Amino acid sequence: MATSTAISQDRISSVVGYKLKKANFGTNTPDLPQKIVLLGEGNTANQSSFDITEFDFISSKEVGDRFGYGSPLHIMSRIIRPNSGGVIGGIPTIILPQLEAAGATAAVYKLGVTVATAVTANVTHKLTINGRDNIDGQTYSYSLVVGDVLAVVQQKIIDAIAGVLGSPVSGAINVGDVDITTKWAGSTAILNVSVDTGKSAAGVVYAETSNTAGTGDPAITAALAAFGAEWNTLVINPYGSAQFTALEAFNGIPDPTTPTGRYSAENFKPFVSLFGSLLSDKDDIIAITDATARKSEVTNVLCPAPNSEGFAFEAAANMCASVALIFNDTPHLGNLNQNYPDMPVPSDGNIADFADYNARDYMAKRGSSTVILANGKYKVQDFLTTYHPDGETPAKFNEVRDLNVNWNIAFGWKIIQDNDIQGKVIVNNDQQVSVDDTVAPKQGKQLIFSYASLLASKALIADVAFTEESAIVGINQTNPARLDTFFRVKITSIGKIVSSDVEFDFNF
Repeated sequence: MATSTAISQDRISSVVGYKLKKANFGTNTPDLPQKIVLLGEGNTANQSSFDITEFDFISSKEVGDRFGYGSPLHIMSRIIRPNSGGVIGGIPTIILPQLEAAGATAAVYKLGVTVATAVTANVTHKLTINGRDNIDGQTYSYSLVVGDVLAVVQQKIIDAIAGVLGSPVSGAINVGDVDITTKWAGSTAILNVSVDTGKSAAGVVYAETSNTAGTGDPAITAALAAFGAEWNTLVINPYGSAQFTALEAFNGIPDPTTPTGRYSAENFKPFVSLFGSLLSDKDDIIAITDATARKSEVTNVLCPAPNSEGFAFEAAANMCASVALIFNDTPHLGNLNQNYPDMPVPSDGNIADFADYNARDYMAKRGSSTVILANGKYKVQDFLTTYHPDGETPAKFNEVRDLNVNWNIAFGWKIIQDNDIQGKVIVNNDQQVSVDDTVAPKQGKQLIFSYASLLASKALIADVAFTEESAIVGINQTNPARLDTFFRVKITSIGKIVSSDVEFDFNF
């Protein structure tokens, strides 16, 4: 074999040649890049101006311009890509949008407003809509002056709503009420509205006349089909239980004999799907996560924001924001004790069962993530899929962090296989060769050894010797074009529980 092939060997006339070739001298492999997918609807007014193809965005403004400010897609995007920046760094974020379901309805909160004769003092009143009295610095405040009559007060409320660009609602006068209506139609539209009268009501009385939630769930089939060969790791599902089955069927399970969906051996690009919950009672939580259909599934992740008045899908976006950059840059870590960056918390601080460790432990054992409330923020305690089959302790596919570790191992090993095994000529261990691009089983085993050392250095696995002892590489007995490899790994774990016993006695 010629040392150089820059000039082919059939040439004889004088010439100097130089050729660049790509090579892979290192044993290092990159971490699995995270990619976030948002499912969701745009505003009703924007239905005719956007299609349902993939939309790659780097700012919430882009989302507002395309799908409507205050839409579910815009609300979620402003949490993971806030104006202040920096929450998820350069992680790709894409939207696979849905049009409103046929016959879908918006949520309508009828705010009754009564003024006996006229406003009696100069005051400022302020709305709180779904736990927020402002969005990105724009407040729902409005000033009343002595002499304002009912129609004037109603119009000032409407103007205050319109003055908040990212507001999820619009307002309209309806006799003695102000109808506060979500800008989109669907079951994700649920409203909570209150009025802070500050120092004085000034003769104005506010009351809830009625509150009607939205209805309608669009299909996500087209969105899932658009995943293709891309590895989308974190999916935000604003629709909750309405889409559990579709997401689980598409993502599949890592069954040891016949993995399905995105876990299939030929594809292996799985994801977790994050959905929000505002529930605070442990029994209500486990009615979702401990259902028979959920116990063996590895796809759906409940993201709690107990007793928040925000939208449930905001909780899912917050959980995503708390973990995405950690998984991307430091995959050996998880989001334990990370804060939700932007989720309304209950004004009285009451998160009910989530405040009790025994209740959190109860929920975690039954497939629910958990949070506490600390310093005015929801703080993550457990980040879990619903997977918890009876009798499997610990549940192997329960911790989302552990799934991400396994995905990283698969991602790196595929790179090594692509670079150093696939496409090479398979030769025997004792065979002497004088050409490039060959691989023997012993070389495959050495690749496993090197990769195990790399994974250990990244704190993704422990016990390199165990992996090395388990490694098997051989030429398939029925297909000579196939090199079979096998190895075991012991992945590391996050220190979630610290238990100390201390004995004491007096100093005699």
